[in-house]
Amino acid sequence: MKKFIKNIFYIFLPLILGGLVSLLITKNIDYNELIKPPLAPPSIVFPLAWTIIYFLMGLSYFTLNTRYKEDISYESIIYYLQLFINILWSIIFFLLKWRFFACIWIILLVIVVAYMIYLFFRKDKISAYLNIPYFIWILFATYLTIGIFFLN
Repeated sequence: MKKFIKNIFYIFLPLILGGLVSLLITKNIDYNELIKPPLAPPSIVFPLAWTIIYFLMGLSYFTLNTRYKEDISYESIIYYLQLFINILWSIIFFLLKWRFFACIWIILLVIVVAYMIYLFFRKDKISAYLNIPYFIWILFATYLTIGIFFLN
């Protein structure tokens, strides 16, 4: 039972953290009022995309941890670091409205996620591949963040 709970924790932690941050920032989200760059999706796309991405992220770490639990201490640090950076981006962008800093922060996120995927790939290719949609999405989010900064 303890192992089952631990596994559920690994899979659902990103979803839980993302949900908590969403509750924190909901009243401050001004996405619909902002001038957005071309290709900006409607706001309904974001919770759907992030739900899928957070689930894949958790599944990725669960897979890696299940197969290599004694040998992933550094990978774990990078995984939790990128999750921390990811969660703080929403607070920086929507709650604090520090748009320029959000641009720098999301570039940091891109770098750390790319590095995490590289580390995961060295241990377990499936764990790395599960993060490819996340990486593509944050590249797109970087475009949106920088575009919104310059247009507003």
